[in-house]
Amino acid sequence: MHHLLFYRDLVPDYVSRRESLRGVHLAHARAAAERGELVLGGALADPADGAVLLFHGDSPAAAETFARTDPYVLNGLVGQWEVRRWHTVAGALAAHSP
Repeated sequence: MHHLLFYRDLVPDYVSRRESLRGVHLAHARAAAERGELVLGGALADPADGAVLLFHGDSPAAAETFARTDPYVLNGLVGQWEVRRWHTVAGALAAHSP
């Protein structure tokens, strides 16, 4: 099963403010990837007004825990986040076969 974590409502000076936290945020992401939870993640570009992270697991718990403990969220760079189940059916990593 896949879940998407959306980061929305970033602070207006997100790009400059994230620099001081980027190292610990990326370490947080790498740890989730090493546990097999985080598949892909990254900021949206042009404009940099959000981010999307793809998680693999039986429940949304890993994505929710990631967001609640992410330095970007804890330090107020992300105004809102949401986890949605994503019913994948195409591609090498699809969780379901049609």
